[in-house]
Amino acid sequence: MPTQRLTDLPDTVRRLIEQATGAPVVDVGTISAGLNSSIAARVHTPDRTLFVKGLPADHPRVWTQKREALISPHVQDIAPHLLWHVEESGWSVLGFEYIEGRHADYTPASHDLPAVMASMIRLSKIPAPALELKSMTHRYRTYVKEPADLSWFAGDSLLHTEWNPHNVLITADQALIVDWGWSSTGAAWIDPALWLLWLIAHDHTCHQAEQAAAAHPAWRHAPAEGLRVLAHVQRLLWDSIADESKDDWATPMQKAAHAWEKHRR
Repeated sequence: MPTQRLTDLPDTVRRLIEQATGAPVVDVGTISAGLNSSIAARVHTPDRTLFVKGLPADHPRVWTQKREALISPHVQDIAPHLLWHVEESGWSVLGFEYIEGRHADYTPASHDLPAVMASMIRLSKIPAPALELKSMTHRYRTYVKEPADLSWFAGDSLLHTEWNPHNVLITADQALIVDWGWSSTGAAWIDPALWLLWLIAHDHTCHQAEQAAAAHPAWRHAPAEGLRVLAHVQRLLWDSIADESKDDWATPMQKAAHAWEKHRR
């Protein structure tokens, strides 16, 4: 479920930011995009601008903050740089360099798709670090009909897995990937397969979306049965999300998952 976004920066968090930066906060702009943080803000100090995100220390998904902090040094070529991570006074707060950019456009005529794919391919070449990352076999264990079906998802590739266009910033020269809290390990073809669902939700046909995903080198190794099982898992997953969420992004993804499962039968 999405996390309720605070519209004002709590005084405690402001103090933590000032301690981490060694400078006063002179202005704060709330950022509406994103689904998982209580705080997501553009923070100005006298000499720089930061992107700050945070969760209360007792939030059930506060572990994603630590996951993002741990993964950040390994993905600096395709993600904004993490400057600091503070866990104190009941908060977990991350401070990143602020990137001027816009969210990716996933519609069929978009010129952003090659840049997104280029960054996805660069990610596939980064060895999975020796961190405690969730595996896709673990994440999908409750959605398969047969436990043996989980074997299709096994692998040691580093995956982002959350390809919402709000998690991709288009800059003048590349696509940067943000929000690494759900980074996982698994078969390399899973990331392009999860991406294509977002393309379908943004008006691609299933065939067009799979053509776009096929630009990823790992796609040629994607087993047809593995794709069929993943399509079924995604349909169940997005049915569950749409049932629990009233947000307008959930229903298009649910419809996309249903369409792709039908395409893959």
